[in-house]
Amino acid sequence: MGTRHQGPIEEINALNAFIKLQRAGESVSARVHAVLPDGLTITQFGVLEALHHIGPLCQSELAEKLLKSGGNLTLVVDNLEKAALVRRERDPADRRFVVVRLTGKGQTFIAALFPKVVANVTREMAALSATELSDLGRLCKKIGRRS
Repeated sequence: MGTRHQGPIEEINALNAFIKLQRAGESVSARVHAVLPDGLTITQFGVLEALHHIGPLCQSELAEKLLKSGGNLTLVVDNLEKAALVRRERDPADRRFVVVRLTGKGQTFIAALFPKVVANVTREMAALSATELSDLGRLCKKIGRRS
């Protein structure tokens, strides 16, 4: 279903495209993340994945990478810490910064889970050709960087 807005064609086209983008994103995300264990949120998965691929990060860097507020990320990291998947450490060079790193349990957990998520992403994106994937990536980057 498109917009019911009765404005200029530019507004109608923009709203219709936005609605389709949002619906597609939510739908694909739900299917991709269906393999996440009960109790693990998409944001928690994002934290684990970032730490797995990038390494230890300050909480502020994590928040920026995941496009989350500092307060939201604090709660997410709190819950991951309670599950013993991450630990926080004060940066010895600058004690104002809190560095988040995977624990051994967290590393094992994300190393086993990540391939399942990748398989779902690959399955979902198989609906598009290589050219379409490239175009989609380019277009998403173009609108995502707009300020």
